[in-house]
Amino acid sequence: MKIYDYQGKKNVSGDMIRQLRVKNRMSQNDLAARVQVEGVMLERDSISRIESGTRFVADYELFVFAKVLGVDVASLLEFQEKK
Repeated sequence: MKIYDYQGKKNVSGDMIRQLRVKNRMSQNDLAARVQVEGVMLERDSISRIESGTRFVADYELFVFAKVLGVDVASLLEFQEKK
């Protein structure tokens, strides 16, 4: 399977997930626990890798992140272009 990336990252949502997590005063462990309560089994390490852009994010994971962080999915897909 070919591994794809965009501007050196495997997802475009990690930066926004990190910003929203920090804004909501959650640790990576807190976010992982809340995501698990919603039925998606992610560990703190997976959250870290998503935020750093080294892990892909499945579409169903985006929906759960949006729910837990109190935003819509589209806002997780906003990112800054590299110049």
